[in-house]
Amino acid sequence: MRSLIPFLLLGFTAASALAKTPTVLVLGDSLSAGYGLKRAEAYPALLSAKAAALGRPVRIVNAGVSGDTTAGGLRRLPRLLDRPIDVFIVQLGINDVFRGIPVGQIEGNLQKIIDRLRAHSPQVRVIIAGMQLPQTSVEDSLTAFGQMYAELARRNAAELVPFLLDGVAGNPNLNLPDMIHPNASGQKIIAANVWPVLERVLRKS
Repeated sequence: MRSLIPFLLLGFTAASALAKTPTVLVLGDSLSAGYGLKRAEAYPALLSAKAAALGRPVRIVNAGVSGDTTAGGLRRLPRLLDRPIDVFIVQLGINDVFRGIPVGQIEGNLQKIIDRLRAHSPQVRVIIAGMQLPQTSVEDSLTAFGQMYAELARRNAAELVPFLLDGVAGNPNLNLPDMIHPNASGQKIIAANVWPVLERVLRKS
Protein backbone atom coordinates (compact mmCIF):
# COMPACT_ATOMS: atom_id res chain seq x y z
CA MET A 1 0.00 0.00 0.00
CA ARG A 2 2.84 2.35 0.91
CA SER A 3 4.31 1.95 -2.58
CA LEU A 4 1.06 3.23 -4.07
CA ILE A 5 1.12 6.52 -2.18
CA PRO A 6 3.53 8.34 -4.54
CA PHE A 7 1.40 7.37 -7.53
CA LEU A 8 -1.78 8.49 -5.76
CA LEU A 9 -0.16 11.80 -4.87
CA LEU A 10 1.05 12.22 -8.44
CA GLY A 11 -2.45 11.63 -9.74
CA PHE A 12 -3.89 14.09 -7.23
CA THR A 13 -1.33 16.73 -8.21
CA ALA A 14 -2.03 16.27 -11.92
CA ALA A 15 -5.77 16.47 -11.34
CA SER A 16 -5.34 19.61 -9.24
CA ALA A 17 -3.23 21.24 -11.94
CA LEU A 18 -5.81 20.36 -14.56
CA ALA A 19 -8.62 21.76 -12.42
CA LYS A 20 -6.73 25.07 -12.14
CA THR A 21 -6.17 25.39 -15.87
CA PRO A 22 -8.17 28.44 -16.97
CA THR A 23 -10.67 28.16 -19.81
CA VAL A 24 -10.56 30.88 -22.45
CA LEU A 25 -13.56 31.18 -24.77
CA VAL A 26 -12.99 32.99 -28.07
CA LEU A 27 -16.21 34.15 -29.74
CA GLY A 28 -15.24 35.39 -33.16
CA ASP A 29 -15.53 35.33 -36.92
CA SER A 30 -13.21 34.14 -39.70
CA LEU A 31 -10.21 35.84 -38.09
CA SER A 32 -10.54 33.52 -35.11
CA ALA A 33 -11.65 30.52 -37.16
CA GLY A 34 -8.55 30.83 -39.34
CA TYR A 35 -10.31 31.08 -42.69
CA GLY A 36 -8.39 29.19 -45.38
CA LEU A 37 -5.95 27.77 -42.84
CA LYS A 38 -5.61 24.77 -40.57
CA ARG A 39 -7.30 25.28 -37.22
CA ALA A 40 -3.90 24.93 -35.56
CA GLU A 41 -2.65 27.97 -37.51
CA ALA A 42 -5.34 30.32 -36.18
CA TYR A 43 -4.38 32.71 -33.41
CA PRO A 44 -6.39 30.97 -30.63
CA ALA A 45 -4.33 27.79 -31.11
CA LEU A 46 -1.15 29.85 -31.24
CA LEU A 47 -2.08 31.52 -27.95
CA SER A 48 -2.61 28.11 -26.38
CA ALA A 49 0.80 26.95 -27.60
CA LYS A 50 2.45 30.14 -26.32
CA ALA A 51 0.88 29.76 -22.88
CA ALA A 52 1.92 26.11 -22.66
CA ALA A 53 5.49 26.94 -23.68
CA LEU A 54 5.68 29.48 -20.85
CA GLY A 55 4.33 27.01 -18.32
CA ARG A 56 0.91 28.67 -18.07
CA PRO A 57 -1.36 26.21 -19.89
CA VAL A 58 -4.86 27.30 -20.80
CA ARG A 59 -7.81 25.54 -22.38
CA ILE A 60 -8.86 27.66 -25.33
CA VAL A 61 -12.27 27.05 -26.87
CA ASN A 62 -12.19 28.48 -30.38
CA ALA A 63 -15.78 29.43 -31.22
CA GLY A 64 -14.84 31.34 -34.35
CA VAL A 65 -17.26 31.04 -37.27
CA SER A 66 -16.43 32.53 -40.66
CA GLY A 67 -18.80 35.29 -41.71
CA ASP A 68 -20.34 35.65 -38.27
CA THR A 69 -21.79 38.93 -37.03
CA THR A 70 -22.49 40.30 -33.57
CA ALA A 71 -26.11 39.13 -33.89
CA GLY A 72 -24.90 35.66 -34.83
CA GLY A 73 -22.50 35.59 -31.90
CA LEU A 74 -25.31 36.62 -29.58
CA ARG A 75 -27.45 33.74 -30.85
CA ARG A 76 -24.61 31.24 -30.50
CA LEU A 77 -23.52 32.29 -27.04
CA PRO A 78 -26.03 30.26 -24.95
CA ARG A 79 -24.77 27.00 -26.51
CA LEU A 80 -21.26 27.87 -25.41
CA LEU A 81 -22.15 28.50 -21.78
CA ASP A 82 -22.19 24.83 -20.83
CA ARG A 83 -18.79 25.09 -19.15
CA PRO A 84 -17.02 27.35 -16.65
CA ILE A 85 -15.34 30.26 -18.42
CA ASP A 86 -12.48 32.22 -16.88
CA VAL A 87 -11.52 34.50 -19.75
CA PHE A 88 -13.69 35.61 -22.67
CA ILE A 89 -12.33 37.10 -25.89
CA VAL A 90 -14.97 38.67 -28.12
CA GLN A 91 -13.82 39.32 -31.68
CA LEU A 92 -16.81 40.40 -33.72
CA GLY A 93 -18.12 43.42 -35.59
CA ILE A 94 -16.30 43.81 -38.89
CA ASN A 95 -18.76 41.62 -40.81
CA ASP A 96 -21.59 43.80 -39.48
CA VAL A 97 -19.96 46.80 -41.13
CA PHE A 98 -19.62 44.93 -44.42
CA ARG A 99 -23.38 44.31 -44.24
CA GLY A 100 -24.18 47.95 -43.56
CA ILE A 101 -25.30 47.48 -39.95
CA PRO A 102 -25.14 50.77 -37.98
CA VAL A 103 -22.40 51.15 -35.40
CA GLY A 104 -24.98 51.70 -32.64
CA GLN A 105 -26.57 48.34 -33.36
CA ILE A 106 -23.18 46.60 -33.43
CA GLU A 107 -22.31 48.14 -30.07
CA GLY A 108 -25.67 47.12 -28.63
CA ASN A 109 -25.19 43.50 -29.67
CA LEU A 110 -21.69 43.39 -28.20
CA GLN A 111 -23.01 44.82 -24.94
CA LYS A 112 -25.72 42.14 -24.82
CA ILE A 113 -23.08 39.46 -25.38
CA ILE A 114 -21.04 40.76 -22.45
CA ASP A 115 -24.12 41.11 -20.24
CA ARG A 116 -25.32 37.56 -20.91
CA LEU A 117 -21.86 36.16 -20.40
CA ARG A 118 -21.47 37.88 -17.03
CA ALA A 119 -24.93 36.77 -15.96
CA HIS A 120 -23.65 33.22 -16.45
CA SER A 121 -20.09 33.76 -15.19
CA PRO A 122 -19.92 36.90 -12.99
CA GLN A 123 -16.18 36.57 -12.38
CA VAL A 124 -15.21 36.18 -16.04
CA ARG A 125 -12.48 38.45 -17.37
CA VAL A 126 -13.41 40.01 -20.71
CA ILE A 127 -11.03 40.92 -23.52
CA ILE A 128 -12.40 42.94 -26.43
CA ALA A 129 -10.57 42.57 -29.74
CA GLY A 130 -10.83 45.93 -31.44
CA MET A 131 -11.01 46.48 -35.18
CA GLN A 132 -10.59 49.47 -37.46
CA LEU A 133 -12.19 50.29 -40.80
CA PRO A 134 -10.05 50.79 -43.90
CA GLN A 135 -8.87 54.33 -44.47
CA THR A 136 -11.09 54.48 -47.55
CA SER A 137 -14.16 54.49 -45.30
CA VAL A 138 -16.16 57.59 -44.55
CA GLU A 139 -14.33 59.45 -41.78
CA ASP A 140 -17.29 59.64 -39.38
CA SER A 141 -17.91 55.89 -39.62
CA LEU A 142 -14.19 55.20 -39.32
CA THR A 143 -13.98 57.16 -36.09
CA ALA A 144 -17.21 55.84 -34.57
CA PHE A 145 -16.38 52.19 -35.27
CA GLY A 146 -12.84 52.45 -33.92
CA GLN A 147 -13.96 54.27 -30.77
CA MET A 148 -16.78 51.80 -30.13
CA TYR A 149 -14.45 49.05 -28.91
CA ALA A 150 -12.57 51.37 -26.56
CA GLU A 151 -15.85 52.68 -25.15
CA LEU A 152 -17.15 49.14 -24.60
CA ALA A 153 -13.95 48.21 -22.81
CA ARG A 154 -14.15 51.29 -20.58
CA ARG A 155 -17.82 50.80 -19.76
CA ASN A 156 -17.40 47.11 -18.91
CA ALA A 157 -14.02 47.29 -17.16
CA ALA A 158 -12.72 44.97 -19.87
CA GLU A 159 -9.26 44.63 -21.38
CA LEU A 160 -8.78 45.89 -24.92
CA VAL A 161 -6.68 44.80 -27.88
CA PRO A 162 -6.82 48.17 -29.68
CA PHE A 163 -6.49 46.78 -33.22
CA LEU A 164 -6.41 43.02 -33.74
CA LEU A 165 -4.92 43.32 -37.24
CA ASP A 166 -2.22 45.82 -36.28
CA GLY A 167 0.79 45.11 -38.51
CA VAL A 168 -1.25 42.71 -40.67
CA ALA A 169 -3.97 44.71 -42.42
CA GLY A 170 -3.04 45.78 -45.93
CA ASN A 171 0.18 43.74 -46.09
CA PRO A 172 0.05 41.30 -49.03
CA ASN A 173 2.78 39.18 -47.44
CA LEU A 174 0.61 38.55 -44.39
CA ASN A 175 -2.77 37.99 -46.03
CA LEU A 176 -4.41 35.51 -48.35
CA PRO A 177 -4.95 36.69 -51.96
CA ASP A 178 -8.32 38.19 -50.97
CA MET A 179 -6.41 40.72 -48.80
CA ILE A 180 -9.06 40.28 -46.13
CA HIS A 181 -8.04 37.13 -44.30
CA PRO A 182 -4.59 36.73 -42.73
CA ASN A 183 -2.35 33.88 -43.82
CA ALA A 184 -0.42 31.73 -41.34
CA SER A 185 2.26 34.40 -40.90
CA GLY A 186 -0.40 37.04 -40.34
CA GLN A 187 -2.07 34.88 -37.70
CA LYS A 188 1.23 34.74 -35.81
CA ILE A 189 1.25 38.53 -35.63
CA ILE A 190 -2.36 38.56 -34.45
CA ALA A 191 -1.39 36.14 -31.68
CA ALA A 192 1.47 38.47 -30.76
CA ASN A 193 -1.00 41.37 -30.59
CA VAL A 194 -3.34 39.47 -28.28
CA TRP A 195 -0.81 37.67 -26.09
CA PRO A 196 0.35 40.61 -23.89
CA VAL A 197 -3.27 41.39 -23.01
CA LEU A 198 -4.17 37.75 -22.36
CA GLU A 199 -1.02 37.23 -20.31
CA ARG A 200 -1.88 40.24 -18.15
CA VAL A 201 -5.38 38.89 -17.57
CA LEU A 202 -4.11 35.41 -16.72
CA ARG A 203 -1.62 36.87 -14.27
CA LYS A 204 -4.44 38.66 -12.46
CA SER A 205 -6.73 35.62 -12.44
